[in-house]
Amino acid sequence: MNAGLSLAGIALVLAILWANLRPWWKGNRDPQQLRAFGTGNLLGALSTMCGGGLLGWLAGCAPAIANTGGEKATRAVTGQSSAGAITTGDLGQLTPEGAVVVFLVAVGTVMAFRAAGKQDKKRMVGGVFCGVCLCLTAGVAGALSFLPDLINQAGTVLKDGVQGAGLL
Repeated sequence: MNAGLSLAGIALVLAILWANLRPWWKGNRDPQQLRAFGTGNLLGALSTMCGGGLLGWLAGCAPAIANTGGEKATRAVTGQSSAGAITTGDLGQLTPEGAVVVFLVAVGTVMAFRAAGKQDKKRMVGGVFCGVCLCLTAGVAGALSFLPDLINQAGTVLKDGVQGAGLL
């Protein structure tokens, strides 16, 4: 489903990550400053678990964009190619209940995006891009291996709660 990332692609993703984290680190380190980037990052990470649809398509396109942009940027700055592939990772699959949770996160992210200012919109887009690309690496996917179970279980709890209340 997802293309692998090159070293140049990861370099581009890390540059975007640094551009978003550096102002927070140099500032007063208020967690609220990371909200827009973190919201996008979560949606990006969850997108890698989607087997299709708009989020699955996004997760499939982001690595190619990172690889192409990273290769051009790396070659322009250094004159050297960095197209070597890196080890890929996978967060796993969603259950139907987990898909509902991801849908609700996506709706919430879109609503936050529409209400955000210009700078926060840029941060959210950067967060989605970084979230997708980083979760396709073996290291980050391994570190977040708890996420699919958490999302799928949250969906099950939601379903059981609605059914138990006689609403469904």
